[in-house]
Amino acid sequence: MAGVGDKARFYLERAAPELREFEEKEIFSKEEIQSLVQKRSDFEHLVLAPRTKPTDFLNYVQWETSLDKLRSKRCQRLRIRTSNSHASQARTFGIFERAVLKHPGDVQLWLAYLDFAASIKATKRWNRIITRALRLHPTNAGLWTLAGRRAAQSGDIERARAHFLRGCRFCTGEPTLWVEYARCEMDWLARVEAKKAGKGVRKGVNVMEAIKATEAQQSGEVIMFDSDDDDNESVNSDEQMLPDPDAEPTGGKMAKKVFTEEETKKMEQSPVLSGAIPMAIFDIAKKQGFWGPAAAESFFDMFARFSKVTVQDRIIQHILSSMEEQFPGHPCTCSCKVRQPVIGVDVLTGAFPKALRESLTGLKAALEDTKDKKVFSRKMVAWIETILEVEGLDSGIKMVLEHTKRSLE
Repeated sequence: MAGVGDKARFYLERAAPELREFEEKEIFSKEEIQSLVQKRSDFEHLVLAPRTKPTDFLNYVQWETSLDKLRSKRCQRLRIRTSNSHASQARTFGIFERAVLKHPGDVQLWLAYLDFAASIKATKRWNRIITRALRLHPTNAGLWTLAGRRAAQSGDIERARAHFLRGCRFCTGEPTLWVEYARCEMDWLARVEAKKAGKGVRKGVNVMEAIKATEAQQSGEVIMFDSDDDDNESVNSDEQMLPDPDAEPTGGKMAKKVFTEEETKKMEQSPVLSGAIPMAIFDIAKKQGFWGPAAAESFFDMFARFSKVTVQDRIIQHILSSMEEQFPGHPCTCSCKVRQPVIGVDVLTGAFPKALRESLTGLKAALEDTKDKKVFSRKMVAWIETILEVEGLDSGIKMVLEHTKRSLE
């Protein structure tokens, strides 16, 4: 079996063509190339050692990345257009592959690997990496969230939903993924609201057709990633995730339809556009083991940020009614109830004083009803401080809030 020195020499020899290019095009001097070889040799011996750490691989990747940036800057200065980053990127991918094979349980390594693939826009490689990471860490909410968000940002809401649905079946011990799933749905509703308002829609294009176009069409509701033969790599059939049992398979890629007036009206009255999916996520989350006042409040805080979604009031009221039924008098419930009147109201508008008056009235009543005044007071002080940090806040409102804050402390 080859020793560490032989393995290090093997990887160093693979970089020799690039080093010769540096010398021929005078991107680096001979002394600098010798220094590069010595530094790379040190890293290779370090990562090939028996007790290597994940940080050793990350440091190696950081050095390779900084070297490629230096090469790029010198090529620009010397006006050399025939040099590119392909060799450096391939070598960095190789380092990451060795890292995740040696430390498959280190999530930070997988995240760094994904960040690098995303930074160079290697979409197909990114899809394969996230698939492998999820197969090794199916209960990691962060990885499922990353996969779902990326699909949603690319406009494929069906795929994003498939990722979140699959992840929620694994991540039943904490509310993080469930809240992120609901956030993804609220983001989609916000985009739909913008489309309905005509923002981002070309003249002459039906608004409801533009809304439908925000959902990417794909061949089936299957939780899988793109698997093309990129970089001479083949993907086995087990590289795809399991299909959603609730999905209905389709025969092929769907073509865009032209909507009639009747179909358009049905879409406008669709439960999906009225916030049915976020509320359903919340209702199903109530049946999970992690459910409690803090989890409910995290849903409330997330929904409160989407002031531009017209169904926000309905969703907020649904959350609050459920909290009052399940956790009456709890500080989390009282805190949400006090903050409800000011949700969606701009602090710098004329409507805020009236909403704040209603909240402060509710604050006095909540102090008597809450089961833990200390915890509730801390929550209210934190909420008031966020309002006081707003620049340009009216002096009268500022004085009232500071007085309320002192009375709670």
